[in-house]
Amino acid sequence: MSQLRIAVIGAGHLGRIHAKLLGSIEGVKLAGISDPFEQARARAEELYDAPVFADYRDLIPQIDAAIIASPTDSHAKITRELLKAGKHVFVEKPLTIDRSDATQLAAFANAKQLTLQVGHVERFNPAFTALGDLAVDVKYVEAVRASSFPGRCLDVGVVMDLMIHDLDLVLSLTDAPIRSISASGLSIVSSHEDLAETRIEFECGLVANLKASRVSPEPARQMQLFGSNGFAEVDFGKPSLSTLKPSGDLVDRSFDLSEQAESPLGYGEKLFSSKLTCDTVELSPRNAILDELHDFAISIQSGSTPTVDGVAGARAVDIAQRVLETIDERIWYPNAKTSEIGAHAFVRERVEQTSRRLHDLRRAA
Repeated sequence: MSQLRIAVIGAGHLGRIHAKLLGSIEGVKLAGISDPFEQARARAEELYDAPVFADYRDLIPQIDAAIIASPTDSHAKITRELLKAGKHVFVEKPLTIDRSDATQLAAFANAKQLTLQVGHVERFNPAFTALGDLAVDVKYVEAVRASSFPGRCLDVGVVMDLMIHDLDLVLSLTDAPIRSISASGLSIVSSHEDLAETRIEFECGLVANLKASRVSPEPARQMQLFGSNGFAEVDFGKPSLSTLKPSGDLVDRSFDLSEQAESPLGYGEKLFSSKLTCDTVELSPRNAILDELHDFAISIQSGSTPTVDGVAGARAVDIAQRVLETIDERIWYPNAKTSEIGAHAFVRERVEQTSRRLHDLRRAA
């Protein structure tokens, strides 16, 4: 294959980023862009030296691969059609909305020996890739991912839009089955949940507490990891990585505080100078989206498995859907009515509000 011809399907915010970056990858050609909306097509024609189409199917005979950056509810149909045509596919996260679609697509791509990659871009974030042995035998993860109201990606809720990033990252740390999931969420502005939290316990002992919001006044993209090799704090936004590594006697439990000091008061300074080594890891600037596109091209050209393949993408969708199912079953009050269950639950009046309302009704009568 002399030059890899890749199309971008969807000329919105992410689609335009992909189209721009493809031009900087050696051996890759932006073969075309498609979008059903005239305004998006006109913008693409201004920005890129590539043919623009209203229907992505007109591109299929002219390409080797495609990047799908269309609305989430279209991912399954477009991905299936491209794979059936023998094309390699990079699809923005989530792979699909439904777990059965995701599983079928992953299996189909493997059977046809086609590259199916999912755009879980945080796997390529330099703060995460620099974890090294701190990502081994992790036992506790806590993550917060928040944004202001985006006004886009509203075809899904915050679990599929934001939390799925952290679900994928946690799943990359273990192959163990899940023991239990608890979750809750609320719809504030949109027709889906706009904030959510979940606690996931794995059979290997790993526990993950994840929070996500798209109605937050302050953005956040942070994760803390605790394991046998120490502690790490990741800020995906900056990006930055801070670590805390224990000494050998803390790891093997031979440390005895009573032998080190007459009183634990005041031992903190010595603890952090000799037993718990703090460090801020210096990170080289990287473009994570460009890195994942390189990974896609290399996987096609070499026949290797991409960092986030269809199987990994399907696993993330499955867990996200399980979180959503748990949110839907969340009972907010004893003896709850149907309207008091799940993300769209109505909030009951507080006691003082009920008392005031009844008092006003009596006075009016």
